[in-house]
Amino acid sequence: MNFRTTLTACMLILGSFAVNAQSVKKHGQLKVDGIQLQDKNGNPIVLRGMSYGWHNFWPRFYNAGSVKWLKKDWNAGIVRAAMGIEPQNGYLEKPEWSKEKIKAVVDAAIKNDMYVIIDWHSHNINLKKAKEFFAEMAQTYGKNPHVIYEIFNEPDDESWDEVKAYSAEVISTIRAIDPDNIILVGTPHWDQDIHLAADAPLEGFDNIMYTVHYYAATHKQELRDRCDYALSKGTPIFISESAGMEATGDGPLNLEEWQKWIDWSEKNTVSWVTWSVSDKNETCSVLLPSANAEGKWKASDLKKSGKTIRSILKGFANKQQ
Repeated sequence: MNFRTTLTACMLILGSFAVNAQSVKKHGQLKVDGIQLQDKNGNPIVLRGMSYGWHNFWPRFYNAGSVKWLKKDWNAGIVRAAMGIEPQNGYLEKPEWSKEKIKAVVDAAIKNDMYVIIDWHSHNINLKKAKEFFAEMAQTYGKNPHVIYEIFNEPDDESWDEVKAYSAEVISTIRAIDPDNIILVGTPHWDQDIHLAADAPLEGFDNIMYTVHYYAATHKQELRDRCDYALSKGTPIFISESAGMEATGDGPLNLEEWQKWIDWSEKNTVSWVTWSVSDKNETCSVLLPSANAEGKWKASDLKKSGKTIRSILKGFANKQQ
């Protein structure tokens, strides 16, 4: 079965789902019930959208125009603002400027009736700084049902015990201010070891989910099997970063495996976000340097990955409001 046929079949299957629309006005405050992300009415919801690249490397795209374009032209229901922490011009070096960039995307998402992930885009534990940042974000945006907090992008060398202890402290900081909005928890080995979280989950917190990241040319059935195991153990999954190439972010797209992941996500009503809105010379950057900073991208501004994911997202348009 070719890519187009598989995608068409996937669209037909989606007709059986109770809810696919993604506007905050319609679906409001999200919650987690068991393994399922639900809207304010208790209906299952699958969020689909795009992640921005590191804010410190591609700040030019962190603006209201690009957010509006992703909603209008790409049919994205969610965007992810990836705030780089350690690299040059990241949060540790330029905290105020970094927050300005993140807030530009968050404010635009709220204005455009979209969900938005505030992503602490780090591979290392920076507990004190993370608690300070998320306390401020919860104070600023905690009353907005649009907002999702991702408290640790892709733990690298940390054990699950270390990630778990860190997460408990950051979650407690957020929950002291915002009792409701969804919180995403990273898992070890670049969000591959979801089985570790499934075997020893955080306890005492509501409305948390665990992140899985895949790059389809590298991460195939073995990782989907891990995800199936986690779901069978009652572990809610959110795919906050994904794409169709190798884990390096480069190399050729594997469209067949990418489609298998999207089919798996839709079958299991697992939300997914694609990496990334950026123009680096690599496969995973969906844009070319010719792309306008504020959207209005032509086909000639899109790489193959950009054309592919735009087509997939737009394919869900008839299922959404």
